[in-house]
Parts: sequence; C-alpha cells; structure tokens
Amino acid sequence: MPRIIIDMDEVLADTYVKFIDLHEQRFGRRPSAEELHGIKVYDLPEAAELRKAMYDPGFFRDVALFPDAAEVVRELYDAHEVFIVTTATEFRYSFIDKYNWLEEHLPFIHHTRIVFCGDKRIVHGDYMIDDKVSNLAGFNGTGLLFTSFHNVHATGYRRVNNWLEVRDYFRALANGAETA
Repeated sequence: MPRIIIDMDEVLADTYVKFIDLHEQRFGRRPSAEELHGIKVYDLPEAAELRKAMYDPGFFRDVALFPDAAEVVRELYDAHEVFIVTTATEFRYSFIDKYNWLEEHLPFIHHTRIVFCGDKRIVHGDYMIDDKVSNLAGFNGTGLLFTSFHNVHATGYRRVNNWLEVRDYFRALANGAETA
C-alpha cells in the first residue's frame, strides 16, 4: 500500500488567506495577486512583522480548509497509507492549534497518522504533497508540488494546483497510468 505524506500549511490549510486578512487588518488593504507572485505575504516590505503572528496562540486554529481537500484526503486515506506531516516545532502554540484543526476538518485521520516535526527529511514514503521545494528536495519518494503564490516559479517537481488534481493524479496511478 503506497504511503502518502501530506503537508498541512498551504496544502490542506490556506494560511495565505490568513496572512492576507492580517495584512488588511494591519495596513488597511489586501495585497494583489501580482504583489504576492513568487513570495510569501510576510515578505512584502511593509509586512515583515506579520510573520510574528505565527507565534501567537490561535493563529493556526481558524485557518480555512482548501476546497475539496477533505473529500480527496478521505478517498486517499481509504486506499493508501496517509500521514499528515507538518512542521510545528518553531511555533510552540501551533501543536495544539494544528491538532484541533485536524480533528475538526479531517476527523477520520487517526492520531497515529499525524506527525509534528521540525525537519521533514525524517519522514519516508512513496509520495509527498507539499508546497515547499525544500521539503520535497529531501524526500526519498515522488514529490508533488502543491501550487501556492510563493512557489509559482519553482520547477523540477510534478505540480498539482488543487485537490481535484491531486485526486486525478492518484486515480490515474491506480488505473495504471504513468503520471509521475
């Protein structure tokens, strides 16, 4: 049974929208898609302090779930060995926030299939779905790059733009297609 590693932030949970909302609260405007092309929200010149919000209790608790994520993850979970792997050691309050978020949005994921870590090179599997090239680079299996504003220029990995594309990729594999 193939093992699929799924990242949380910017793959399951839309942290970009959270940062855009914070930017609007702090600076009175929402950054445009053009401004965010190829960068993180907190890399905007006026917004470097926004990254500090990740250290606050509750930051990760109310992040939106990406469309179709729950249904597709459920389908994958029923047919594969799925682990949710997220970095959480830098942001001490993120542990409980992320765990509670997963219980709310993906209650079918068993607690033994949730991994909090500081460096994803410790995990092994057949497939990893992540938005960070640095995480995919250290992975031993096939990396699927989940599109986000900050990685639009990245190359070298199979790109998936949304959860329906993830579903289609794994359905094609199950049907014998060579999509990797």
